[in-house]
Amino acid sequence: MRRLRPRGILGQLALLILAAFLAAQAASVWIFAGERGEALRIAQRIETVERAGTVARLLERAEGDERALVLEAAGTRLRRFTLAPEPLVGPEAALHPRLRARLLGRLGLDPGRDVRLSEGPAAPRPGPGGRLHGRLAEAGIAPVEMRLSIPLDEGAWLNVTSRVWRPGVQLPPAILGTTLVSLALLMGALWLGLRRITGPLRRLAEAADAVGADAQPVEMPRDGPREVQALAEALARMQRRLAGMMADRTRMLAALGHDLRSPITALRLRAEMVEDAETRERMTATLDEMQEMVEATLAYARGVSPDQPPEPVELAALLAELAGELSETGPAVTVAAPVPAVLPLRRLAVRRALRNLLENAQRYGGGARMRLDAEAGAVRVVIEDDGPGLPEADLERVFDPFVRLETSRSRETGGTGLGLPIARAILRAHGGDVHLANRAAGGLRATVTLPPAASGPPDGDAKSPTA
Repeated sequence: MRRLRPRGILGQLALLILAAFLAAQAASVWIFAGERGEALRIAQRIETVERAGTVARLLERAEGDERALVLEAAGTRLRRFTLAPEPLVGPEAALHPRLRARLLGRLGLDPGRDVRLSEGPAAPRPGPGGRLHGRLAEAGIAPVEMRLSIPLDEGAWLNVTSRVWRPGVQLPPAILGTTLVSLALLMGALWLGLRRITGPLRRLAEAADAVGADAQPVEMPRDGPREVQALAEALARMQRRLAGMMADRTRMLAALGHDLRSPITALRLRAEMVEDAETRERMTATLDEMQEMVEATLAYARGVSPDQPPEPVELAALLAELAGELSETGPAVTVAAPVPAVLPLRRLAVRRALRNLLENAQRYGGGARMRLDAEAGAVRVVIEDDGPGLPEADLERVFDPFVRLETSRSRETGGTGLGLPIARAILRAHGGDVHLANRAAGGLRATVTLPPAASGPPDGDAKSPTA
């Protein structure tokens, strides 16, 4: 049921209002049916009383066998007229003098007559239907029986019994038509009104999602209701603050990088003056490691750079180029790219991200195999190796900065712990991502996803790490 429930504002509000409308219509129909049924029962009572008055007057004028004919002609399946020496209704049901006068006036009879009237559940008739009648009476849906006793001139009594059935719910076609028209008008007005809200909200979400990793400002839509406009203005202000913070951080890191390179270069010159060859080599190796760590740290911290605009990149050719280059300096890297895919990418940045992933596969998996898949919703690059894999708890932790699962602390075997974070930052700046998973046959699988051709970062919106 949860899957069938709409997730959007338009669908949820439409469903809620539709349910409320149907509930209100059901209540209206129930009230209408009750009032209509009561009106029909009142009409049946009035008809019975008027017919009883007419029969009483005819009986007083009839003689001999004519009375039997009058009673037979007046009776129906639900209404019976009988003559008896005693009244069917006891004296306790005698009407109030004022009410009796009104009733006898309607009957056209003498106001002084002892008219008696009672109403209650109909008595069960003999036969197999008696048990069913009892159950209907318990459920409150058995017919109601009205009993009327009118004295005649000769001392006899005219006894009338009339069963009044509760009419079923009968809705005139006009109610159904009115309900459908009202529902159509309501849903149409709801759709038009909510579109003015959900449309700007959707465009606002798309604009916010288009903000790159560098938090460059994106023009926010300013249409829609006042609340949506206020939200757009708040997001625009937030973007400006983020852009200012990113610019300040980039300037600070540029200055820091310059200040760090200068003493490292000075120390390297001093190391060259050391006479002992072994000490000189150790110092140079340490300075090289420091230099690499500084460059990697600055590249990750800068994150993005506006110096390279996106360009159409043939991804299959890029993968073949990387495979050939890395295979010359390490374990073999193969590529299977049967489907060409041209994407708007920052070539140097994406090349660095893929190279970082392939170097990890070479270092720990003894080589790599690449496969390019192009689907309707995304382009995937799958990189597999035959290494030992990773513990399940570390598959996401390795994307944190400076996390090194190799504990030797050697630059040659453990790296700086920034290769995978840089790769993920680059890919996410392009609207993609990378995930790791252990293969069932052993080894690790890195799956790189990139949006289809039209969703690469637009010029000036998303920036990629410096290659």
